[in-house]
Amino acid sequence: MFDDADDIDTETVEEWEASAEFGLLYTSGNTETESLKGKFTASRDVQNWRHKGVFDYYTSEQKDQDTGEMNETADRMFISAQSNYKFAPDSRDSLFVFGSYEEDEFSGFNYQATVATGYGARYRYDQDIYADYEIGPGYSRTKPVQVEGEPPVESDGSMILRVAGSLNWKISENSRFSALLSSEVGEDNTKSKAELSVSANINSSLAMKVSLGANHNSQVADETIEKLDTETAVTLVYSF
Repeated sequence: MFDDADDIDTETVEEWEASAEFGLLYTSGNTETESLKGKFTASRDVQNWRHKGVFDYYTSEQKDQDTGEMNETADRMFISAQSNYKFAPDSRDSLFVFGSYEEDEFSGFNYQATVATGYGARYRYDQDIYADYEIGPGYSRTKPVQVEGEPPVESDGSMILRVAGSLNWKISENSRFSALLSSEVGEDNTKSKAELSVSANINSSLAMKVSLGANHNSQVADETIEKLDTETAVTLVYSF
């Protein structure tokens, strides 16, 4: 296993790295759908600090063949931000602070918000492969979707345990693989997210990405709502 001290130039101040991806899908015929996915990511790794922010949006509509109206079938917005304080510039160990906010009524929640802090570690298994691991306590606040005929619902808060891991592999100069998994374990609900993706460069700043994502809640508002949502996307990614 490589030591971070051997692989990272701790004297160099890295600029912000950012990428924006966009995908649009239309289908016609027996089923007419419109889907749109957009994502923006920014990160920076400098001496004792590592920062990352994500904005992710997905929406989909399907045409009702009887009425001709377009009905919304998905509408999700996810925002997260995280900072890691490394114990030393060349240390694999760190303390992290994480926050996220998600709106997705189709999951059974008007919103789900989380803050967490704890211990993180980055292990470099090879020159081109590294993984991040995190664990720590946090607090989650959620508001379930109002069920027709039921009394108004209020937002609810609870303590959670956040566990997360990610893997990044530079397969070649032009292709990358990444995987992430996180779970926020609470007394009433456990929220989990996962994503696998492969990207291939078209040129120095543009790449094509194929990703498979999943969102799971152990508890939902009623039995008509699925606990697991999956998403397969093909997007163009612009890095700058």
